[in-house]
Amino acid sequence: MTDGYEVPGATATATLPAVIARVTALADRLGVPHAEVFDTARLSVACGVPEPVVKDLLRGRPAGEPDVQARFLQRLDLLRRTRLKPNGRKYTQQEIADGAGMSRQQAGALINGDRRPTMEHCDAIQRFFRVRAGFLTAEDPEALADTLQRTEQELLQKLADREREAAAAADDPLERLLQDHGVRGIAWRAAQLPTDQHRDKVAEWLDMLLESVKRPES
Repeated sequence: MTDGYEVPGATATATLPAVIARVTALADRLGVPHAEVFDTARLSVACGVPEPVVKDLLRGRPAGEPDVQARFLQRLDLLRRTRLKPNGRKYTQQEIADGAGMSRQQAGALINGDRRPTMEHCDAIQRFFRVRAGFLTAEDPEALADTLQRTEQELLQKLADREREAAAAADDPLERLLQDHGVRGIAWRAAQLPTDQHRDKVAEWLDMLLESVKRPES
């Protein structure tokens, strides 16, 4: 432990490639473009890691800031640039100090790098900016892996929703009919019939079918 910080190990670096592989596989299965799930600008804002470092990490290259205080300053600067007030302006040092429960002098020293932050400082600033615990200090690979795991959960939910819809459709005769032929296909086939009498027969048959598979009212 150093100044209340846990000395990082190799676990986070080893975890990242596995998370990237799982997200890639889910994106392929769902047909989601890689450019969407691995949007480096979005990931940088979400995890606090500088975008060039995000790009290198996604490519499997060793990258990241090893010094805790340097990471703190990088992340805090990103928070001040991306988590803005409702009027679109940056929070002032005084506003950060008030919100984090410290003096303006303390906040200024932390923002300017003149004072090494404690865990208490980090926790207070993270709560003020409403970001997760560890946002300001986590190793870069760990921070990126955590953000991608959130993406993974979103993709898993999409996959579960799709499979649930498919299962429901398989149990519904009307849904099967529409999947096999489609509304446009049924209308096109009816239009090929030679007389209005034949087309009326199709309409009558569809009415009977709809009535027979009518879903129970909720």
